[in-house]
Order: sequence, then structure tokens, then C-alpha cells
Amino acid sequence: MRKLISKKKPAYEITDALSNYLTKHGRKSKITIYYDDLLRFQGSVSIYDKHGNDTLWISVYYSEFEREEIDASLKRMYSILHSDGSDSLLPYLSIDSIDFCTFGNSKPFRVKVRNILNDNYLFLYIKKADASRIYGLELEHLLSPNHINFLVHGNTLIEEHISGIPGDDFIENELQKCTEQQKKEIAKEFVKFNERCFVRLLGDMRSYNYVMVLTHDFDRIQYRIRAIDFDQQSYEGNAKVYKPQFLKENNKLVTMTMELLQEESIEQYKREERSLLAKRAVSDKTRLREIMECMKNDTISPPEKIAQLKNDLLALTGDVNFKKSENMGEILQSALDFVIRNYQNENPYYIS
Repeated sequence: MRKLISKKKPAYEITDALSNYLTKHGRKSKITIYYDDLLRFQGSVSIYDKHGNDTLWISVYYSEFEREEIDASLKRMYSILHSDGSDSLLPYLSIDSIDFCTFGNSKPFRVKVRNILNDNYLFLYIKKADASRIYGLELEHLLSPNHINFLVHGNTLIEEHISGIPGDDFIENELQKCTEQQKKEIAKEFVKFNERCFVRLLGDMRSYNYVMVLTHDFDRIQYRIRAIDFDQQSYEGNAKVYKPQFLKENNKLVTMTMELLQEESIEQYKREERSLLAKRAVSDKTRLREIMECMKNDTISPPEKIAQLKNDLLALTGDVNFKKSENMGEILQSALDFVIRNYQNENPYYIS
């Protein structure tokens, strides 16, 4: 499947329409630091994990004068993202580290912000803004069970850290420790995650692009898979790229799911996820319509990928609306309309 995923996806600029949408819905803010400012580091040190493996992250440092200015700006950024944006919080914050990722398309900076009063901390990610990723973040916020907190200013994107165990780490080190019932829960979640990614056309969900979130209930552990990489929102042409089940990094989860779940259960969970997605789309239809209008008037994929994807989905569903689609926004709109229409038609208790 690797050969079906583009090695280097281009970054797409934010259109005026998308910029206006972000302003209207509180996703834009005047910040005092840009991604390019953080690139002016003086040196770096490689970061290794607890097993001595290179993480492909480096801890960067700056000149004394620049570090003081950068720290102040990052603290204000935290205040804007998590509070009222005032300076009253700044004396209680410390920028403990700034790390730079040398792997992947977005090459983000990871900033550790600590509250000096209680030593609690969290991470922020600073990246170059890419329209594809912004659409992915916003659609995740609207169509998934997860809320996403991010800000955009100019060519800079600031994201809140999504907590969880990296999928590749969980599969390699934790999955075998799970009980049979826990594995069934994980299999169920993988089916639902697979369906959700496919319907909303979020691609490249290899195991290191999502995290496993564990929640302790009173008599069990609940599992949820959350995407953390949104660069491949509606970009690739091959429909299989949008289904995590076809990515070899997820083979262990696929095999486990096929062994533990009956075909009827798998179909049930797919139907449940499509119904939940349709309900979210209907309940927030005004905002969803606004972001989709931006996307339908934007260019986030080359013509050959658009042609391939709409033909793949036409063959899969028989819905002629895919054939009529002229860009990725219209293809995604057709996919959402298809799911919503089926949900409404199959639900005898639905009231329009």
C-alpha cells in the first residue's frame, strides 16, 4: 500500500473563503510568533526513547536573546489557545523544551508548556499551515466523537496535543497483554475507526498516525482510536488509502478483528458508525455546509487523483453523484450525502 500513498504531498495555501470561515468560528488569532521564527535555532540534540532508539525528534536551542522573545510569544500562544489570551497567566508558565521533528511532511515543532505552580504540563504543536490539514482538523471536530482545538495565523498552524498511546507502540508492546474481551473491544473500535475514516475521506491512517486512548470505566477499559495526522484529507486517488484495513502497518489489528468478530458484528458496527456520523452531520449542518462550500471551491488534489477516486467510489456505491463531482470537496459532499440519505431512508423513526 505504500506505493499508493504519495511520498510527498504538496502543501496547499489557505483561500480567502477558508480564512473567513476560520475567523467566523474562532479558529484564527493574532499571535506573535510564526513557524519560520522557530526555524532559527542555533543547535540541536537528538532525542532517544527509553530503549535507546532515535525518535527522529531533536531538541533545539536558541541564542539567549531570541529564546527570551520566543518563550514569551509561546506563553501568549498557550494563553490564547487555553484561556482568555490575557497576560495574567504568563508568570506561572514555563517553556521547558522546544523539539523539532525531522520526519514526515509537516516537520512540526513540539512545545512543552509547564505550569510552575503544580508541575502539570501539556504540549503544543506548531506547523506550517496547509489547507488539507485544516480541512481534516475541522472535519474531525464536526464528524467524529472528538473535539479538536487549533488556531491559524498566516502560514502558521497551532494544534493542541492529542493524548494517547501511539498506535504502532500499542500494537507492538501492549496488544498481546490484552484479554480476549479487551481485544474484542479493540477490534470493534478498529472497525468503527476504519469506517469513519473511509466515509470522511481521511487517508494514510498507518499505525503511527493515530493513537489508542484508554478510559477506565467502573468495570472495564474502554478503547478509542483517534487520528493525529490530517495531512491526507481528501488527497489520494485510490479509495483503499482511506481504509486503514488496507495499510500493512495495521495487519495485526486486521487479523485480530477477522478472528474475533463475526461478519454480522462487523456489518453492525459499520452501520452504527455511519449512523453516528450522519447524526453529527445533520445536527451541525450549518457549520458543516460552510466548511464544505470552502472545500468545494478549493483545490487540494491534482485532477488525476480526483478522477480516480470518483470512479472508485462510483463503482463501489453506484451513486451517479460521484460521477458528477469535479473536485475533492464535491466528492466528499457526495459521500456524506450518500451516508445521510441512507440513514434517513432506513430509519423508520427519522423525522425530517
